[in-house]
Amino acid sequence: MRDDFDALFSYNRWADRLVLDACRALSDEQYRAEPSPGWSAVRSTVVHLVRVTEGWLRLLAGEEVAAFLTEADLPTLDAASDRLGRSYEIYDALRPRLSPEFLDAPMTMRGGGRTIILPPWVVLRHVVNHASYHRGQVASKLARLGVAPPDTDLDTWALEWMPPDA
Repeated sequence: MRDDFDALFSYNRWADRLVLDACRALSDEQYRAEPSPGWSAVRSTVVHLVRVTEGWLRLLAGEEVAAFLTEADLPTLDAASDRLGRSYEIYDALRPRLSPEFLDAPMTMRGGGRTIILPPWVVLRHVVNHASYHRGQVASKLARLGVAPPDTDLDTWALEWMPPDA
């Protein structure tokens, strides 16, 4: 099971990096602006992705998270990218604890004024699934802004990163 999470988080980092790199083609104005009525800014979606990734990983690490990141905390793409990198360091620190017993045991987590009880395997898979969903939103917004979105499919990652005999 641990190898499954290592692969999922390796994929997630790779896909996040590709999307954030594609966002670098935007001007600061484009990054902050709504691409069309009813659509939030690329920045809003990127900040949300970072906020949720960091928040859940901090909760799994045993922290009580009183407040989650806001757009004011991450005003630029570089700030969001740096913070996401630090979020993945939390996952790296958790890796040695990812035994079947740890992954399956319900865990009480407190964040944003809520108490949540879930097994860590649910949270870890949610982090990756959530990021995939919002990367798709960013990709749609990039296309509306004239930037070609990257291919972040899992099979593309596997073909690039897995040994041919795997």
